[in-house]
Amino acid sequence: MKEMNICIDIDGTITEPYYWLKRVNDYFYTNVQAEDVTVYDIHKIIGIDPIEYFDFYLKNGELLHKEAQIRPGAREVINQLNNKHKIHFVTARDKIMREVTLEWMSHYNISMDTISFLGSHDKVNKAKELQSDIFIEDRLENALQLSDADLQVLLVDCNYNKGELPNNVVRVKSWREIDEWIYYYEGWNKKEIAL
Repeated sequence: MKEMNICIDIDGTITEPYYWLKRVNDYFYTNVQAEDVTVYDIHKIIGIDPIEYFDFYLKNGELLHKEAQIRPGAREVINQLNNKHKIHFVTARDKIMREVTLEWMSHYNISMDTISFLGSHDKVNKAKELQSDIFIEDRLENALQLSDADLQVLLVDCNYNKGELPNNVVRVKSWREIDEWIYYYEGWNKKEIAL
C-alpha cells in the first residue's frame, strides 16, 4: 500500500460546523440557526459588513476556536490514518491562531505530521507542495478550486456547501464515510502498484 498525503481542513471539517453560532448570535443580537447557514461567509448570513465581522473575529476568534466541538469520529479516523499515511492540516486560519489551534488539537489528542496556517482560502499551492493525494474540506469554493487543479477532494456535507460537484469531488456525510472512501483509495493505490 502506498503511503498517501492526506490534507485536512480544520473549521467545519474536523470541528462541528456551526460551533460559532451562539457567540455570533449573542454578539450581533441575531437568531441564526444551523439551517439558515446556506453560504460559507458568516457576514452574509447575518447581513453585516465583512469588516464588522472581522472585528468580531479579532476580538473573539481565540475563544471561538477554543470552544469548538470536534465532529464525531474525526479523532479516531485521523489517528488511525496517521498510522499508515501522512496527515497534513491545511487551514485558512491566520498564524495568530496557531497557539489556540495547537492547544485544541492537543486537547483532542489529534495526530498529525504538519499543520499550515495560510491566512487565506487559497489552498491549491499548499496542497500541491504537500503532494496531496486526498484533500478533506468543507468549503465548496475551496473544493472546486482544488478540483480544478486535478486534486481529489472529499467534501464534508454542510448546509452551506450544496451544489453540483465535479467527478473528483465526493460528498461525504461523516468521518466514518471518509474512512470508507480512504480505504477505497488505498485499494485503488494497491491495484495501481500491482500493475
